[in-house]
Amino acid sequence: MTTLIPHHDGSPLYVSNLAPELGDTVTVRLRVPSGYGPLSAVRTRSNPDHEPEWTDAALLGSADGWDWWEAPVTVRNRRHGYRWLLVHEDGTIEWFNQTGLHRIETLDAEDFALVAHPAPPAWLFDSVMYQIFPDRFARSAQADRHPTPDWAIPAAWDDPVDPVLPGRSQQFYGGDLDGIVEHLDHLVHLGVNLLYLTPVFPAASNHRYDASSFDRVDPLLGGDEALVRLVKAAHARGIRVIGDLTSNHSGDRHEWFQAAYGHPGAPEEDFYYFLNDDNTEYESWLGTPTLPKFNWASEELRRRFIAGPDSVVAKWLKPPFNTDGWRIDVANMTGRLGDIDLNAEVRRLLRQTMEEINPDTILLAESTNDAASDLQGDGWHGAMTYPSFTRPLWGWLCEPSGEPYLTAEGEWRTEPWFFGQPIGGMPRYTAKQFADAVVRFTGSIPWRVRLGNMQALDTHDTGRFATHAASGTVPVAVGLSVTLPGVPVLFAGDEFGLTGVDGEMSRTPMPWGTEDEPDAAARLALYRDLIRLRREHPVLATGGLRWVHVDDEGLVFVRESEEETVLVLASRGDVGVSLPAGVVPGAAYAEVLFGDATLAVADDGSVLLSAEGPAFAAWAFPGVAVP
Repeated sequence: MTTLIPHHDGSPLYVSNLAPELGDTVTVRLRVPSGYGPLSAVRTRSNPDHEPEWTDAALLGSADGWDWWEAPVTVRNRRHGYRWLLVHEDGTIEWFNQTGLHRIETLDAEDFALVAHPAPPAWLFDSVMYQIFPDRFARSAQADRHPTPDWAIPAAWDDPVDPVLPGRSQQFYGGDLDGIVEHLDHLVHLGVNLLYLTPVFPAASNHRYDASSFDRVDPLLGGDEALVRLVKAAHARGIRVIGDLTSNHSGDRHEWFQAAYGHPGAPEEDFYYFLNDDNTEYESWLGTPTLPKFNWASEELRRRFIAGPDSVVAKWLKPPFNTDGWRIDVANMTGRLGDIDLNAEVRRLLRQTMEEINPDTILLAESTNDAASDLQGDGWHGAMTYPSFTRPLWGWLCEPSGEPYLTAEGEWRTEPWFFGQPIGGMPRYTAKQFADAVVRFTGSIPWRVRLGNMQALDTHDTGRFATHAASGTVPVAVGLSVTLPGVPVLFAGDEFGLTGVDGEMSRTPMPWGTEDEPDAAARLALYRDLIRLRREHPVLATGGLRWVHVDDEGLVFVRESEEETVLVLASRGDVGVSLPAGVVPGAAYAEVLFGDATLAVADDGSVLLSAEGPAFAAWAFPGVAVP
């Protein structure tokens, strides 16, 4: 039986202002089960300038079996952390922060946090993202007019992906931007409203992360005019478009690097970390010589790349291109090298320029591991990060296939690929461990920033989730991506059921023409239905999150606002859960939104949930009553 405990999160149900200015006083609320305690006092503890500050909470009133306490918090720092202190009449002390309820003091890093930096545009939180790797999405008739570049190994659209170097980076299918335009109605039909393009700049690889220029679109993709056509056509359909920019490095063919390589004294010399007097040895990304690393101490590099209306960052946000933001590649390593750490300066400058050019744009970071230290609201609006959702999801809902696969070096391996981690295979998690990982890796991220994090089952850098998904778990995984806080992400082809053991084999050309085949049709219908669930219920975008039951087999949570409550059940196996009366007020009025699970309300008001697993189900209730 689930135990009722106090609750608070960063949503509007509990926080009066999600975009405060310095000096503003924000009202925060704590929701406590009636009869909990009894409590002699409830307080907030903030930490402005790293010196504790307290405010007393007053009892606001009671509703639906919950007491509501309210306290003022004055925002004194750009990231203003606070936690709750509950004082029981018997002398027991409890602390409540983003990781839950504790009997001992808690870490400042895990405090709830008010962010006094400019808020991201509201449309970010309402977005469902679709990621396209342009070489593999679609070829237009215009693509046939382009000669094969000198670096490329040509491939027919139905050729298998080559996972071994050099084909891994040089196999060239020839997808282009006009090919994307021709299939935008597919995105509309799915219900996605945000398109993320991996790089479109000229390069010497199929992935184009080794840009030879940031000032033009690769002619192989159709050039600048094709990007203008794509963004215009997408906007006409209600779809925003963001690009992908490498702030950590350029390609070794880049015009800036070529100007400095072997040319001591060149103006671009300071853009990179040259290690000898001849400018022929240099730092690169993870030792990859084709990806020389930027030195962000260079003011001229900052001017050309980021700062002001004439920079690379600004150019593509302005007419005639009008893109809607950036995803920044290798953002976690940008500006960092040994004892040098300029990351905060770079991300803040990026954000400043974008706000000056168009404040209605978004800035997302790639930070594939623990991103909390960089995700405090001063720069990135959110991140492509894997430990807070993607990796634990795989650990819970996947099974190793046991099939051997080729590495980039041409070596056969039998242990499952797991995000490049040399751990001897895929970990096996329970539902509780999945939930624990979500809490752990979001516990130090302000709520507003968490809402901008990308909730991907997979990306162009990972294997496909469907490759190892345990039988029947794809609906569970997709359902969680659209109902937990964050931005749901589809990598193009997920909706067809494509598979791939690693980040190269996942970059399979889109199987256009198979939409009516039974397996593809069923998967497409699943994605359409679950994206519709997300889009039709705003509480799934900005509502609070409250875990109400977690065990080894399944989990239950609610997304809540004053307007609506959505209850979600997810399990890998058969599940039966009893929730005490008051955990989900209004359950008697439940409306089935998705799934075949059973919900029943007992005479004592408890809620009984049951399903044959794997199961994903959602119900809508009335909104939360606040006194």
